[in-house]
Amino acid sequence: MKRVINHLAAALVALAAVACSSAEKMAQMSENVIVECNPAVLEAVAGNIDASLTVTYPEGYFHPKAILAVTPVIVYEGGEQAASTLMYQGEKVKDNYKVVAKDGGVVTEKIHFTYVPGMEKAHLELRGVASYKTKSVNLPVKKVADGVNTTYMLVKQSGNISYKADNYQDIIAQTAEGQILYTINSSDVRSSELRGQSIKDFQAALDEINANERKTLKGTEIVAYASPDGGEELNDKLSDKRAGSAEKAWNKVVKGHEASAPEVKSIGQDWDGFKELVSNSDIQDKDLILRVLSMYSDPAVRENEIKNMSQIYTELKGEVLPELRRARLIANVEYQNYTAEELTKLLDENIDVLDEEALLRAASLVSLDKKEPVYKKAVSKYNSDRAQFNLVVLYLQQNKLDLAESALAKVSAKDADYQNAKGVIALRKGNLAEAANCFNASNTDDAKANMGIVDILSGNYSKAAEELKDAKGCCHNTVLAYILTGQLDKAAAAAQCQDAPVQYLKAIIAARQGKTADAKSYLEKASKSEKFAKRAVKDIEFAGLSL
Repeated sequence: MKRVINHLAAALVALAAVACSSAEKMAQMSENVIVECNPAVLEAVAGNIDASLTVTYPEGYFHPKAILAVTPVIVYEGGEQAASTLMYQGEKVKDNYKVVAKDGGVVTEKIHFTYVPGMEKAHLELRGVASYKTKSVNLPVKKVADGVNTTYMLVKQSGNISYKADNYQDIIAQTAEGQILYTINSSDVRSSELRGQSIKDFQAALDEINANERKTLKGTEIVAYASPDGGEELNDKLSDKRAGSAEKAWNKVVKGHEASAPEVKSIGQDWDGFKELVSNSDIQDKDLILRVLSMYSDPAVRENEIKNMSQIYTELKGEVLPELRRARLIANVEYQNYTAEELTKLLDENIDVLDEEALLRAASLVSLDKKEPVYKKAVSKYNSDRAQFNLVVLYLQQNKLDLAESALAKVSAKDADYQNAKGVIALRKGNLAEAANCFNASNTDDAKANMGIVDILSGNYSKAAEELKDAKGCCHNTVLAYILTGQLDKAAAAAQCQDAPVQYLKAIIAARQGKTADAKSYLEKASKSEKFAKRAVKDIEFAGLSL
């Protein structure tokens, strides 16, 4: 009996020795395990850090009855984050883990982490525990990757949004006009016409033009017509005669009133004037007349069809046709509107004289802190929807997101600009899905550039590069998109801005191209900004620059 017990004790000691040796042997041999991480430098994409591990176990490493637990861990300044533990087993273990043969083998695993600030200066390590029965041994920690690259986070997320344009005219084309009326089939200028109110008004307008320093007379015209009753050939000749008689009367009209020599034109039958007068008249069947004008283009057919409507034609003879037997005397004038200096001065001294367009232009001339009251004046006085929208843009530029959202709710025109503004607000709130919907609905140049921002933040770098290639304004995001897609030559060509953010991107381009001296030079310029000076020290992009 004693002999049996001694044999049993010896067997237990032997088993214990095997157990110890199997786990510890795996720990001792761990340096022979080859681990490759792709990418070798971890990269954050859309807030996630994903990589693949390829592990090569040598022959004789994995004990048939052992279990190996491997935990990938990112260690960074301020903490660490573990991925899901990877479990492996030897060939004789009856469990559901991934099997590694005693003869060795290769396993590939996907690992995932969530980015947190501080991971810029970090490394990935594997922590393993080998177990055999009740014995567990910690394997030496194995460092497998550096990181994390967060270059995509350099994207400018404010979004592109443009003010609604004004229709302010620096030079306004104006006309002053008088006219001479003729009797039917006559080209004689009656003296009563030259004494009439129309000519008196024209003469007064000429005097006012010459006295007004903002007005410049650019030329004068005489335009003669015939009413569209009677043959076309007859009326063309009559119109020519009226042009001649009006030109002779011109000198009497402008005597004592400064005016240039007129350009004389003869139009013939005045169908355009006829249509305008009928449209503005109270003739009961005017819609029928206008329909005839739209149906027929031949003057003779038009005249015949209208004359067939005998009652209507009687009204036309009395109310419309006499007004078309005329010669128009026209002065073409350029009016010099308020200059930029005058507009800004009027904002302080007499804002009420400015119309909607002048207010919108004036607002574009002043600094951000002075725009708001000008836009509010245009909204209150003229119910200007453009000014209301421009308040949205202003608040976004001032980073007053709540005010921008409230102002946008009062915009009436739900147009492409509105959709883009709605998308910018969603973008700044971090709602990428809503922002994308709005930008796609807008499809303006601004919206396309903003969609590029969404795609960078979502990890769709190739799509972003396509959307940003023609973006106007700041080149920053375009350069970044090219960097993220590895198009370094295009990135360098696009980097035309001279601000610190673009200088930093240029440093990244140079570092990736192996141009160390250039990279340091650009970094020196970028580091005038404290933000970039601090980032550069931890940025894995510059790990080889010895900063």
